[in-house]
This record gives sequence, C-alpha cells and structure tokens, in this order.
Amino acid sequence: MEQEKIKLDILGLSYSQTQTGAYALVLGETQGKRRLPIIIGNFEAQAIAIELENMRPSRPLTHDIFKSLADTFEIKVIEVVVYNLLEGIFFAKLICQRGDEAPIEIDTRTSDAIALAVRFKCPIYTYESILSSAGIILDEDEIESLGGDLDEGDDIPSPSGLSAMSKDELEKELDKALAEEDYEKATELRDELNRRK
Repeated sequence: MEQEKIKLDILGLSYSQTQTGAYALVLGETQGKRRLPIIIGNFEAQAIAIELENMRPSRPLTHDIFKSLADTFEIKVIEVVVYNLLEGIFFAKLICQRGDEAPIEIDTRTSDAIALAVRFKCPIYTYESILSSAGIILDEDEIESLGGDLDEGDDIPSPSGLSAMSKDELEKELDKALAEEDYEKATELRDELNRRK
C-alpha cells in the first residue's frame, strides 16, 4: 500500500550553522507546521536561489541546461518526491512524463531535485514517515532566522560599515552576495571575514 504524499513548500534558504560552506534548505508542509531542514551545497543553494529570485545568469547553469533539454524533447518533470531518509541523507526522485506515456521515476540528489522543481514549477512531496522522523516545528521567528522570505533582500552594507558587523552578519551578507552573483561585494565581505580569523 502506497503512503499518502504530503505537499511541501520552500520556506527558506540560509547559511548552515553546523556545516561550513553548506546551506540549510527549509521545506514545510503546506497543510501543517512541520518543517524539513535539508543541508545542501553552495552550488545547489545558488541554483535554487537564482531561480526563486527570477535572476538570469549570463550563461545557463547545469539545471537550466537540463530544463532546456527536457523542453526540447517535450519531457516534463511533473513532481518531485523526497522518498527516503537514510543515515541523515535525504533521497529524492523526479517523476517525469513525455506526452501520454507512463510516468518515469529518476533517482536524484534532493538538492538537485528541488533546483529542478523550481524551474519546472512542479510540486514537491514527501511522506508522513519522513516528516515524522525528520520534521521539526519552528515558529515564525525561527523561520525568519533561517532565511525567511527568499524574495526579501537587504542591501549589502558599504565596505565602511563592514567593521561594525558581527561575523554571523558578514557570513549572511556574503551568502546573499554570492546568491546574487555580486562577486565584488562578496570579495569585500570575504576579506573582512579573513581579517578576523
């Protein structure tokens, strides 16, 4: 008997407090308060953020190429399912379809699946067993601290204001600069962080 799928929304994306160079992607059940934090890499975080913020990189990213290829051959990703959790690692699959043919499942890393879901504008699901074992309940303030609304973006302070910022604030601003591909500001922020080490 197949488990009932639970729809998830992307709630936030922020620098991971536990793993250097990684990000926490927070998914939340559409009809409920449980959240699923997933640790993902920098490249995948950037790929997700760029699409969510409707940014267009000068050259297509890997996920954009996959989307173009799928569109060319009339293949749609109709949904993404986070279907397993094993030793702290989430497993996901793309459910793809071409025309009236039967859907096909393709195994993928969860971070890549989410990056493709935002490009294909398809729903993201998981199962109760995953949410009950790895889901957490966060209040609104905690969600905000994990990245909150991805469309919001505070301007990165000018270099003169960097010395007044905390290390955490600098790291947060560095993440934003990288996500926005503003490498000049990112370099200034990185240099300030390096000076403090």
